[in-house]
Amino acid sequence: MIEFQGLSKTYGAFAAVKPLSLQVRRGEVFGFLGPNGAGKTTTIRMMMGILVPSAGRVRIAGLDCHADAAAVKSQVGYLPDTPIFYDYLRGREILQFVGEMHGFARAEAAERGARLLGEFGLDEAGEEFAVNYSMGMKKKLGLACALIHQPAVLILDEPINGLDPRAARDVQERLLACAAAGTTIFVSTHLLDMAEKLCDRVGIIHHGGLIATGTLDEIRGDASAAASLEEVFLKITEENSEPAP
Repeated sequence: MIEFQGLSKTYGAFAAVKPLSLQVRRGEVFGFLGPNGAGKTTTIRMMMGILVPSAGRVRIAGLDCHADAAAVKSQVGYLPDTPIFYDYLRGREILQFVGEMHGFARAEAAERGARLLGEFGLDEAGEEFAVNYSMGMKKKLGLACALIHQPAVLILDEPINGLDPRAARDVQERLLACAAAGTTIFVSTHLLDMAEKLCDRVGIIHHGGLIATGTLDEIRGDASAAASLEEVFLKITEENSEPAP
């Protein structure tokens, strides 16, 4: 469903993302793990057509994410790390606007938006301006926007970063429900506990390069059967640390 073919991004001599080749199967939840600054967000921005790759390509549902960017967006629901909304649109209006942008008639966009507000516990905040939303509410609203067109693929950049425990649990439960319904999910995170709960497979990126990929059990085996994903992550990234200049 998602295929990276030597995808890379460089800025002069600096390699933000080194050539990345990887496949994510249909219906899989794939965790893209790495410390801050590892290249996760740069990779996702190339997937969404926001950044132009320096080399290689990434395809979603057979579509080139750069050459076919508009068509890709009809297949994908995207949640950035920090969702940005028009401050003085109401939550209800934002969802309706996104629904109409995906081609739904006004009445259907409104109906879908109202249903999602209820499912995310935001129905009472639907008439509030976005500027008054907390970070947790914005993340939930952003995920609702990503889901309004029932996409085949979800691409999520740090979906629970900065959320309180209750909001984080709500978002994770929604993602588990999406996965159970067959949605392919590509989720970037540095929060290893979430990855352990959600992901079928993970890839670990460090200094812009993919240094390990597989199921959690496979990666644990590669790291001498360490007891937890956190220990595995720390061991692998330490072994692959670049020397100081």
